[in-house]
Amino acid sequence: MSWSFPIGRLLGSEVRIHATFFLLLLWVGASAWGIGGAGAALSNILFVMALFACVVAHEFGHALMARRFGIRTPDITLLPIGGLARLERMPDRPFQEIAVALAGPLVNVVIAAALWLAGFGPSTSLALETSAGAFASALLSVNILLVLFNMIPAFPMDGGRVLRGVLAIFLPRLRATLFAVRIGQAFALAFAAYALWSGNFLLGLVALFVFLAGNAELGQMKSRAALSDLSVGDAMLRDFTHLSPDAPVSAAAELVRSSDQSIFPVVGRDGKLAGFVEADAILEADGGGRIADVMEADVMSLPMSRPAGHLLDVLGERHAIGVTGPSGRLVGYVTQGSAARLLRRRASR
Repeated sequence: MSWSFPIGRLLGSEVRIHATFFLLLLWVGASAWGIGGAGAALSNILFVMALFACVVAHEFGHALMARRFGIRTPDITLLPIGGLARLERMPDRPFQEIAVALAGPLVNVVIAAALWLAGFGPSTSLALETSAGAFASALLSVNILLVLFNMIPAFPMDGGRVLRGVLAIFLPRLRATLFAVRIGQAFALAFAAYALWSGNFLLGLVALFVFLAGNAELGQMKSRAALSDLSVGDAMLRDFTHLSPDAPVSAAAELVRSSDQSIFPVVGRDGKLAGFVEADAILEADGGGRIADVMEADVMSLPMSRPAGHLLDVLGERHAIGVTGPSGRLVGYVTQGSAARLLRRRASR
């Protein structure tokens, strides 16, 4: 996600903070300073940081449950309106989606229960409290509120994903998504109306996110439906030139100048994909070195028999995906452009 930067890795996922999060801390600190001075500002900033630590724990609940179903979570980003765990794909089975969606709020239930058992009851005031007991009580209350708010059936919030999962038990997944998105957008309009009435800027941002993210996921589901009878092999480029990792960059540069190919698979002696290298990267490095020095080695491949819809899960963050035959050797590759052309052909039918 743009405007975000990494702060470390935890449990296999990169944790990132969006730059606008610091604007939230600045706003909270300034507001509290005007009411209660430096002590109140520090207390409120610390409270927001503790709250967002709970939000990160919530997102790791999703990530760890997704891992049980073989789904990676490349990164978790902290935003002013909450956290976002970016799963490499959403579970296809309804009960798996329900489990992943519920795992996040369950973490907040555990945190609230732990604080309760430690002797801290819910607080009715969340502002300008400086004692440790008041701080913990307010944190308990906010975790309860996080559970209640996240379980509102406003897709793609957790409650909305649970709703989509339940609907998908009885309906085709696209139709279940359509119902869940429309219900979520109705909630988004209600959030926006209340935000305008109350002046709650953050709730307005949540409303905008719910509305736009719901549309985006519905569009992706329609794309999947359009590709439902196709395989990855149907989208791959079959006529291409590949390079060896040991090939000199200077020789590859001569090849690039006489070719209209913009990205080159790099194939090892075993016939398997070792990386990709873009034509521009070869030309920029012309003068010395090997292809292995300039190629992108963090690549992935899919079997040519895999449903083409899987490309939508992986191509968003990658320029190209290798395609393998039964033996595991490279037989082609798919770029964002070739996948888009396949979708356009299907849309025009």
